[in-house]
Amino acid sequence: MNRSSALLLALALLQGCQALPGSGEASSPAAEQAAAPAARPEPTVYGSFTQDTLYSLLVAELAGQRNRFDIALDNYMVQAEKTQDAGVSERAFRIAEYLGADQSTLEASLLWAKNDPENIDAQRAAAIQLARAGRYDDSMSYMEKVLQGQGDTHFDFLALSAAETDQDTRDGLLKSFDRLLQKYPDNSQLVFGKALLLQQDGKSEEALALLEAHPPQQDSEIAPVLLRARLLQSLDRGGEALPLLRKSIARNPDDKRLRLTYARMLVEQDRIDDAKNEFASLLQQYPDDDELRYSLALVSLEAKAYDEASGYLQDLIDRDSHVDAAHLNLGRIREERNDLEGALSEYAQVGAGNDYLPAQLRQADILIANGRTDEAIRRLDQARDSQPDYAIQLYLIEAETLGNNGKEDQARRVLDNAIKQYPDDLNLLYTRAMLAEKRDDLAQMEKDLRAIITREPENAMALNALGYTLADRTTRYAEARQLIEKAHQLTPDDPAVLDSLGWVNYRLGNLDEAERLLRRALERFPDHEVAAHLGEVLWANGKQREARQVWAKAFEAQPDSTILRKTILRLTGSETL
Repeated sequence: MNRSSALLLALALLQGCQALPGSGEASSPAAEQAAAPAARPEPTVYGSFTQDTLYSLLVAELAGQRNRFDIALDNYMVQAEKTQDAGVSERAFRIAEYLGADQSTLEASLLWAKNDPENIDAQRAAAIQLARAGRYDDSMSYMEKVLQGQGDTHFDFLALSAAETDQDTRDGLLKSFDRLLQKYPDNSQLVFGKALLLQQDGKSEEALALLEAHPPQQDSEIAPVLLRARLLQSLDRGGEALPLLRKSIARNPDDKRLRLTYARMLVEQDRIDDAKNEFASLLQQYPDDDELRYSLALVSLEAKAYDEASGYLQDLIDRDSHVDAAHLNLGRIREERNDLEGALSEYAQVGAGNDYLPAQLRQADILIANGRTDEAIRRLDQARDSQPDYAIQLYLIEAETLGNNGKEDQARRVLDNAIKQYPDDLNLLYTRAMLAEKRDDLAQMEKDLRAIITREPENAMALNALGYTLADRTTRYAEARQLIEKAHQLTPDDPAVLDSLGWVNYRLGNLDEAERLLRRALERFPDHEVAAHLGEVLWANGKQREARQVWAKAFEAQPDSTILRKTILRLTGSETL
């Protein structure tokens, strides 16, 4: 249905409104009164509306027919407020909702709910619009009316809409849920909504316990099962999640959400072959679903089933769906098969969008790593000419690739040129600072990072980078600590900052504090460099056995880590454990 037709349906005459009398119709008493000479200068009334109101509504309908939706909405909103009529209010709401006019939709929904207090749809509409506007307490009041009327509530929507709000708002909403649960303890949507709020607050165990204490009363209740499975997975109890999903799938074999969640959870648990089979079964059931086809291609790629993956990706291209992503992943397959020219050809076909820069990076890396630097630079120049919106990112790609392939001086010249063109771009300055550190040019590194901090005094990344380098490469420990502590105040849970703070405390001789901070950093981010630092602090703190265990575990994840090998060699005299 086209936009005009859909709106005309929304603008259909109110059932409660009476039509203007026509030549073939019997005159109503109101119409006869309108035809008679007026005894007093009072407005003529048709049914329950004045002549002005009915005229305004007819103008609104004609405006809708002529695609003047602004006039249609304005007239209906004015008359909804003026008449306080439930039918006019509902029409105003439908039009505003259709047009995406948020404020008008809210105002009209409240008028509708006020003027039709027994209408569950009206109360639910007001509740949802209030939640969208962030007025959660008011929203709960309207949703309770829906609950009392035994209508289909949307407490889950209220909980989900609060995800991006502040903590005080969520706490208040949680209290409202608790209040209603005392009155309606078995209401599944209230239980589910509260569990969602608890999950948003990081209280996964409480959320899971609530869902387990109130299992779905009907097999058709899917959302609580999905949330419970996600909570189990987040609590490292994925082994319990899969049987839960299988049981629900057995009861709801055609529910796509359940089967998709099951397939994705198989991927998360590294059961790639099982996941591939599940996605293949889903695609067989839904052959026109290109999201499934793309997922199956990625899972096949992960399973190194390159022929299958290539087939699905080519199907996507033929179907004109996920074309750029398909070319990007076909390029990766060509690289895995050492078909570099084929890879370059695929990457070159990726157009502007989310996959464009990764494709440009892979092209540059292949060419420069294989001694074709001039060609790489030429391609990147052409890309900047054809896609000027990506110019800065393409300079960053060029510098990064050159630097990673041992061409630091050339990378520096690229960045110098880019900064002349874009002197206000802090990403270029930061990249040049990191390249300078790699080239042991600490003066340039500090100059660029200081320039960033001058412009953005609360740039935690720059503060941390400068502080860590001063702690690691100089003896300016007090200054380093001041910089890192400021970064920590800005981003208290950032594992990179925790690592830096632990490292500077180690340099200052505060071994216990360094160990505490580095343990927190490694817990949040199991990185080989953090592990090297923690192991060194443990070694200095007389815990050599645990240090070796930390290093060994890090080696399992990153066997080619040079920082681990250098640390172990420096402290133990051997590169092996």
